[in-house]
Amino acid sequence: MTIDSSNKYIVALDQGTTSCRAVIFSSMGEVIASAQKSFKQYYPQPGWVEHDAEDIWHTQLEVLLEAVDKSELDPLKIAAIGITNQRETAVLWDRRSGRPVAPAIVWQCRRTADLCKRLIDNGQETIIREKTGLVPDAYFSATKWQWLFEQDPQLRIRAEQGELLAGTIDSWLVWKLTAGKRHVTDVSNASRTMLMNLETRQWDSELLEIFDIPAAVLPEIVPSSGVVGNVDESVLPGGIPIAGIAGDQQAALFGQGCHKEGMVKNTYGTGCFLLMQTGQRLIRSDRGLLTTVAWGIGDEVWYALEGSVFNAGSAIQWLRDELGIIRRSFECDQLASRVDDTGGVCFVPAFTGLGAPWWDMQARGTVTGLTRGSSREHLARAVLESIALQSNDVLQCMINDSACEIPVVRVDGGASVSDLLMQMQADFSRVPVDRPEITETTALGAAGLAGIAVSVWQNAEQFAEIRRSNKTFSPEMSEEHVNIKIKYWQAAVSSARYNAGQLEK
Repeated sequence: MTIDSSNKYIVALDQGTTSCRAVIFSSMGEVIASAQKSFKQYYPQPGWVEHDAEDIWHTQLEVLLEAVDKSELDPLKIAAIGITNQRETAVLWDRRSGRPVAPAIVWQCRRTADLCKRLIDNGQETIIREKTGLVPDAYFSATKWQWLFEQDPQLRIRAEQGELLAGTIDSWLVWKLTAGKRHVTDVSNASRTMLMNLETRQWDSELLEIFDIPAAVLPEIVPSSGVVGNVDESVLPGGIPIAGIAGDQQAALFGQGCHKEGMVKNTYGTGCFLLMQTGQRLIRSDRGLLTTVAWGIGDEVWYALEGSVFNAGSAIQWLRDELGIIRRSFECDQLASRVDDTGGVCFVPAFTGLGAPWWDMQARGTVTGLTRGSSREHLARAVLESIALQSNDVLQCMINDSACEIPVVRVDGGASVSDLLMQMQADFSRVPVDRPEITETTALGAAGLAGIAVSVWQNAEQFAEIRRSNKTFSPEMSEEHVNIKIKYWQAAVSSARYNAGQLEK
């Protein structure tokens, strides 16, 4: 490979829920090299999801070195590293040894549902919503650390004595990359912990008291774009600056060029994550959406409305791994395309409860409308429809909360390569869907934030010029047919929630 030595290159570390990736971009947004590797998932009990943080670190380091090797770049030519990460996953580690003291509790894990119910029963939901823009849910980090401390009081003692550190995956990676010199998190990740005050953008003492978490364990909150430390020479030579950090969904919003108020993106990954950039104003949702930090550059912060769908791509994985209906994910499209509709089958993939706008931790996966003629093709199509219908629920809430129409939805993530799914999304939401040429938008967003900090790009507007559309999908289905689909979908969601509620009694 011939490398233009006059160019500036950014490495994006994209640490996801099921794999670690490293992508090297040029200043034109071109992918110079990339590497990806999966890591092990742990399910110790129903509804519990864990990772080994050490495994994540070693996997992320391996793909970083592989990508640099593939690029044939001298590390000294790398202008900066940007980090984007699975959000809310909670890590707790020993300050001295740098080793985790417990498994990382993943954002999908529902083990703290009872702690969240306790918060609600104690009347603390309102103050949490007002201060954080979030709802008490097992999704977020605070109750995960709270649970660890309650399960092992010795950990709390060690934390209070300054022996332990807590952080989300971005904090963990920065700590390891800098050989323990820097314990930081950016404002977008901090806003997902349920411990940061949205207005002061600092850890909130009242929230720390509610969750009984020692302030000493938490990282320093820094902007999303800015040099926070340098990669240790034991990792890569040259003291490469770590200059960008953002949670994966905020990074995707930035990478999609959603830099104007009212712009929306949807990422189709393990879950679906829809964000509307709301500029420098906080919009409080009345419809179950979250108010969150989009990113911070310098002293300025941009906010977003967010709706999180817990299970999207994971539903396709379920067809593959648990049911054996397909062998590879792309075969879901092939099956679904063999039938014109679902034959009345409706599927609600509430494997780990329902996120926005329902926030029902007890809901469980449900299939309705089965007949003797229902086939695997019908189920595959119902799975794809469920992804688009869940996303539509969130989009309609965004329209109502923001009081503005959405002219287009910019899409990315693994499942966005499916033309069939993207057409479903356009049909159900009655909004055009725009898929970019560069689909590595999460990694690109992290690279953009890092590149702005080291002047590869002068500002967000110049960076946004990189984005180019690949294909736009316009609504084709009749409004009457869409309304029928939504009616059946809402009935299926009610069933998923009701049946689980009855089992709890």
